[in-house]
Order: sequence, then structure tokens, then C-alpha cells
Amino acid sequence: MTPSGLQAAVFLDRDGTLIEDRGYVSRPDQVRLLPGVADALVALERAGFLRIVITNQSGIGRGHYPASAFLETQLALEGQLRDAGANIDGVYHCPHLPDAGCLCRKPGTALHREAIASWGIDPSRSWCVGDQLRDLQPAGELGSRALLVRTGQGGKHVEAALALGAHVAADLPAGLSLLSGYT
Repeated sequence: MTPSGLQAAVFLDRDGTLIEDRGYVSRPDQVRLLPGVADALVALERAGFLRIVITNQSGIGRGHYPASAFLETQLALEGQLRDAGANIDGVYHCPHLPDAGCLCRKPGTALHREAIASWGIDPSRSWCVGDQLRDLQPAGELGSRALLVRTGQGGKHVEAALALGAHVAADLPAGLSLLSGYT
């Protein structure tokens, strides 16, 4: 925490960043942590970052699975993290379809702003981390930094992410030196 009382945070995408992107992940048995993620989350906590998951879950809006399945899946993720000695501080999800026009679906920033207000976050000391451009684009509006991880869909977006001014790393653990250097 800074003298202003505001905290730094890492806004993390879920599928493709923390866990394997297996399409519409909607069952606990589909949750597979990516290598090194638990240790990276512990390191982020030690560096003074809140760990906030912001995830688009259009499978709910598409009728592929109910919101309760998302919650069960999220609990499975949190259980795996806990078993590995790690945790996350908050989870925010958008259940809407891509063309719904909502402000909470990334690259919209409504969920980020809700977390900022709820947790006392300083966006200028924070990061948006994910494997797709929509995970990084909120950083520009929020005044945060952005990190593309090459896991999940990340390998397809390197050039565009660099054009946005984002940093690029192989995965979340490889990005730790960047993130912890900017608290």
C-alpha cells in the first residue's frame, strides 16, 4: 500500500493466462493450471499486488452453461491454487454475448472500475495481463500497463500487442520481473 492508501493490482485474464484455454471451460474437471501460475501468484502477492481475475464468460450468455457452472469451475480453480499455496483476491466476470454492447465485457472497463472502487486500487501502478488484445486494451483507458502472455491465444497477438505498447512474455512466471519492477 502506498502513502495514498491505494494498492497496485494485476488484472488477470483466466482462460489461457491462468488455466489452459480448452474452449468453454465450464466444469471443474476441465481446470488445468498453467505451469508456474501458482508460484507466480504467490510472488505477485509478496511484491504487493492484489490479484484480480477479470474474465469474459460468453458461454453463459450463449446458453452453453449456466452461471452456476462458472461458479463451480471458479471454485475448482481457487481450490487448486489453495492446494498449491496461492490465491486470488477477487473475481469479476461478464456473462454477456460479444455483441451485447455491455461495458463489462473486455475490452470494456466496467469490471476493472468496479474492482478499483471495491479494493482501493491505483490503476497507474497496476497491470492488465492476458493472452488476447481485449485483455490488454483496458490498460490504455485505465492508465495501467499491459502484459501479453504467449500462452493460450497469446502467440497470435504479439505484433498487435507490441503496437499497443504492451510488454510480452512467454507466460505469467516469465513476466514477473516486468510486473514486480513497476509496483
